[in-house]
Amino acid sequence: MTISLTDPAPRALRLELAVEAGLALPSSGTIAVFHPRAGEWLDPLPRERVQIVTPHAPDHAAFVAQGYSCAQAATGPYSAALVCLPRSRSEARDLLAQAAALTDGPVIVDGQKTDGADALLRELRARVELSEVIAKGHGKIAWFPSPGDTLGDWRAVAGEVSDDTRSYQTLPGLFSADGIDAASALLAQMLPAGLKGQVADMGAGWGYLSAQLLAKAPGIAALHLIESDARALGCARLNVTDPRAQFHWADATNPLPRLPLDAVIMNPPFHQGREARPQLGVAFIQSAAKMLKPGGQLFIVANRHLPYETTLAACFRKLTEEPGNAGFKLFVAEGPVRELKAAKSRTAAPRAGHSKGRRA
Repeated sequence: MTISLTDPAPRALRLELAVEAGLALPSSGTIAVFHPRAGEWLDPLPRERVQIVTPHAPDHAAFVAQGYSCAQAATGPYSAALVCLPRSRSEARDLLAQAAALTDGPVIVDGQKTDGADALLRELRARVELSEVIAKGHGKIAWFPSPGDTLGDWRAVAGEVSDDTRSYQTLPGLFSADGIDAASALLAQMLPAGLKGQVADMGAGWGYLSAQLLAKAPGIAALHLIESDARALGCARLNVTDPRAQFHWADATNPLPRLPLDAVIMNPPFHQGREARPQLGVAFIQSAAKMLKPGGQLFIVANRHLPYETTLAACFRKLTEEPGNAGFKLFVAEGPVRELKAAKSRTAAPRAGHSKGRRA
């Protein structure tokens, strides 16, 4: 199952309006497009000269399928660059600094108003020769001649977050880049030290849950960190140095082939940008069920308002709710239901029980 992570922004329309208003695209050379999302159209850019730059595995796969040249990170040099603004301000600045340094032609800036396009364009106008701003489809587009390394002070700097025992490297724009996520910390406390065999951390991020589990569970033979953001996975490689760790740049909503698992841990995402997308968590659960062995277990934490119980009950033969807290709920699901039994499970779905102890 593949989840479209964003509704297509009307970049193509804004690009057409920009060209009509005087944006001169170079007649030769590579045009970089930084961080577009799956489902977006990039006309009128010439496809044969475009390089998609994205660390996101689902987007990378989608554009490769459309015939685009793709890269995880920018290399340059480029004759022009289009920066698709992300929600994170520090990440947006970093992308603009990279684009400017690697491009000798125009740098095009496009983003939705809800992602802070107005504020960033105001910042740019104070530093570069910014064109007129064109507004269309709840977004804005503008461009400027590359100033080289002038925006170098906008490059992202690796950060650190710490718990009681150690520090972890993060990057701006990553999930929980400024501190350990409270839900992940709760799940880490609940994970049993007796886990063994092949285990996966789906949506591993920069590696907090994996580091915690490997430190407490000596019986694990291998822990597979599955993460779709190459930047987060790069941090995880630095944060999780246990030789049992294996790293997979992949979309966790699609089961990895030939990876039978004894257990899965997850704190699945439920937002893309500012939009709530609980179907992401549903897809994570379904993917985990397909990879787990018949007796396998899923350990999951979720916000109280997220309705994952129905999916968990349909995908597993046994479901237990563990004591959580006011903000988060914890579940252990066991015995994945195979597809041949799916129809039967829908008519006789198991009910969630509760383990002994105080329920938060």
